[in-house]
Amino acid sequence: MIEVNLVPDVKLELLKAQRQQRLVISGSILIAIASVGLVVLLSVYAFGVQTVQDSLADNSIETEAERLYEIEGLSKSLTLQAQLATLTDVEAEKNISSRLFNILSVVIPQGSNTVDISRLNLDTETGTIEIEAEAANGYEAMEVFKKTLAQTTLRYSVDEQEAEPLYIATDISEGERTYRENSDGNRVLRFSLSFVYPEELFDSTITNTKIVGPNQQRATDSTQGVPKELFTSGGTN
Repeated sequence: MIEVNLVPDVKLELLKAQRQQRLVISGSILIAIASVGLVVLLSVYAFGVQTVQDSLADNSIETEAERLYEIEGLSKSLTLQAQLATLTDVEAEKNISSRLFNILSVVIPQGSNTVDISRLNLDTETGTIEIEAEAANGYEAMEVFKKTLAQTTLRYSVDEQEAEPLYIATDISEGERTYRENSDGNRVLRFSLSFVYPEELFDSTITNTKIVGPNQQRATDSTQGVPKELFTSGGTN
């Protein structure tokens, strides 16, 4: 059997191109339909499923909130918990003012130049200490007290390493000085001093402290206090 192709080559190329065109159009239509379907699904999820989930979550929050409000004394408990949470910070920020007594036990001169403290004021805002005292030995006792104070140091450790000693009193200034009679009728010099102290002196985070005077007299945080006779109620003019 003999077959003769009577269709020209140009016609064959045209038919092939038309088939390819139909395939491309069909593929584009299918992709468009799939894209529309995906958009519809995403819209349903965004405006349907998520809306339902948000509504359920809101209802759950409202229900649990109502249950909490029904608990008696809840607000007081929460307030107490908040206050307890701040105790650690408050504890770290507090000053160990009891170290003042350790200082006095070191800086008060002994013997004839001893002084009696009538007033002691610690001002943590300005970082200063004010002392009012009286001395039977007059100006000599006051000068000995002042020089002892100026040469007394704070020694302490940081991370178990000994730190550089700090002078406990800087910028020492004298106040009013007058002669008066004390409660025993004896004539004494009444004077006042003020000085700036280092912030480490009363820092509660610093431990293993020692107050060391120029005569190597020491006092630590274990010191209970100073003798009552170092304090006086004052005198008269």
